Amino acid sequence: MTTDIQQLIQSQVSSSPVVIYIKGTPKFPQCGFSAKVVQILSLLGVKEVLAVNVFEDPALVPGLVEYANWPTLPQCYVRGEFIGGCDILTEMYQSGELKQLLGELATA
Repeated sequence: MTTDIQQLIQSQVSSSPVVIYIKGTPKFPQCGFSAKVVQILSLLGVKEVLAVNVFEDPALVPGLVEYANWPTLPQCYVRGEFIGGCDILTEMYQSGELKQLLGELATA
């Protein structure tokens, strides 16, 4: 059974090429891991990012944990596919794999 929060997450991750679920906002991240994910996407020149502040809806955090089967935040989705959190994005950025995955979305 799909819950309303699962439907919301599905709608969000399919509506934008890059979606990040973070603590805070891109301009004012409220944890270091969220700040790092925002910084990585910025360094790659990704302009189209739907950034969802998990503090705005208390059901989001448990919903995301269940949706991605991933226990931590931030969470990043590219073209509807769950990519990972801060550590995975950092490794993918350093290896060049993230830029390759993003393709034309990465302009830097």
